Amino acid sequence: MKDKRQAKLEYKMSQRPIGVFQIRNLLNGKVYVGSSVNLDAMFNRIRFQLCAGAHINKGLEADWKLYGTGKFEFEVLEKIEQNLGDDHDYARDLEALEDLWLDKLQPYDDRGYNERKKSREDRLRMIASNRNI
Repeated sequence: MKDKRQAKLEYKMSQRPIGVFQIRNLLNGKVYVGSSVNLDAMFNRIRFQLCAGAHINKGLEADWKLYGTGKFEFEVLEKIEQNLGDDHDYARDLEALEDLWLDKLQPYDDRGYNERKKSREDRLRMIASNRNI
């Protein structure tokens, strides 16, 4: 039997799946697209938040409550391959990959639960208007 220290070390050294995912409503086809550096943990977190009524996306949460857990499917859209022992920061790769999937699926309005990302100009305008308050 392994001791706790050995188990912790092995966990830290193990690779967790990194990638882009979608949560698909099986009744109306709407999807929510996201990404994570630990897909398994993210799926558990989202399920917990949706069941607890604490998810940030209130549209997804409302449909989850209305239709029930069994009417949603969690799917990995694309994984990022990692090199064992690599210290590469995958955050930028993951963001770019998520943006590609958002462009491809367009999960906005009637097609999905995502909100459109603000453009750089929109963010700058928002910052400027907040400073003038």
